[in-house]
Amino acid sequence: MPELAYLNGQIMPVEKAMVPVDDRGYLFGDAVYEYIASYGGRLFRMDDHIRRLENSLRGLDFPPVDPERVRQAVSDLLEAGKMERAGIYIQISRGVEPRNHAFSNQGPVQVVMTVRPLPDVHPHLEKGAAVMTAEDFRWGRCDIKTVQILPNCLAKQKAVDNGLYDAIFVSGEKIVREATSSNVFIVADGKVLTHPLTNNILPGITRKVVLEICRDKGIPAAEEFFDTQRLQAADEVFLSGTTTEVLPVVAVDGRRIADGQAGSVTMKLYGELRRLAGA
Repeated sequence: MPELAYLNGQIMPVEKAMVPVDDRGYLFGDAVYEYIASYGGRLFRMDDHIRRLENSLRGLDFPPVDPERVRQAVSDLLEAGKMERAGIYIQISRGVEPRNHAFSNQGPVQVVMTVRPLPDVHPHLEKGAAVMTAEDFRWGRCDIKTVQILPNCLAKQKAVDNGLYDAIFVSGEKIVREATSSNVFIVADGKVLTHPLTNNILPGITRKVVLEICRDKGIPAAEEFFDTQRLQAADEVFLSGTTTEVLPVVAVDGRRIADGQAGSVTMKLYGELRRLAGA
């Protein structure tokens, strides 16, 4: 089926969807976004995604946006696209105003969405991903899902230029935070660990699901800070995200993780995630 877009209430081919040059999302990155995946034609964890979208809007002092309007638009777009396995991208900008750093919040927001097919299985799942670490030079509110992710793009591109899948941001004190578009987990001494929820990481929906699976399956898990040394010495490392799902990491900065294969805990969590999603 053709890729479709939703623009302020209208569904159309992607190539016909355009926003004005004075859109604040274009001018200032004054916009938030979400990305929801479907499995078998059913959206996974849409309620969690909509709640996070509302939190992002509040975090940037946006005017009120009706979550039911967004929810209905997402459902309508997925139905129109007729794709079993798809990703819906949602972007809401503060709207159109003459270019000025200050904003009025008087005009309507701009709501743009797209629906595109997703591969059924992540291309790096079988062999695992090799990643690098990178200094975290992003802004101080990474918990808000804004479109201001140029540092993420630059870090991702550097990884790709070096033949790697992704980059993991680390603080000046070498604390492991998150990857460019996913959360980071390690398995060490039989326990699953991930960075606590702070302003320095995004509260990932799949991250939340992974921790729920650990609780339900009796897998020890905790939200704890850990550094790059512990990352390198981990028994398993994996990334989590809406399109990443649960993705094994087999090498960091050119150093193999354990035996360089996807770990048993990682693959158990992957299987449980797919089961919950109805894949």
